[in-house]
Formats: sequence, structure tokens, C-alpha cells
Amino acid sequence: MPIIEVTMLEGRSKKQKADLIAELTDAAIRAVDAPRQAVRVILREIPPEHFGVAGKSKAETT
Repeated sequence: MPIIEVTMLEGRSKKQKADLIAELTDAAIRAVDAPRQAVRVILREIPPEHFGVAGKSKAETT
């Protein structure tokens, strides 16, 4: 059973997240011949102030 975990900054729409889940599922099916019902996708959203790049939070750089 493939389990795909994605960590991303929050702020995307419900449709964008649904599209990402669908595309990742399709990719797993193609890449490893997994049955659709066996694919799991976990999205973790984090606030921009909890994610840092080059010593600054993303909240500071956007």
C-alpha cells in the first residue's frame, strides 16, 4: 500500500488539494502498479510562520 505524505504551506484551495491528491494517486498507480484503493495520500499544511528558509520564516518573505 503506497502512502504518500506531502508537507506544504497552507493557503491552497480545497480544489487544489483535491487535484493534488488525485494526481498523486494516479502517479502511484502508474509508477508502481498499485491498485487505486490501496493508495493513501496525507496532506500536512503548516502556517508560513512555522517554515523557514535561509534564516527567515516564509511569513516574513511573502
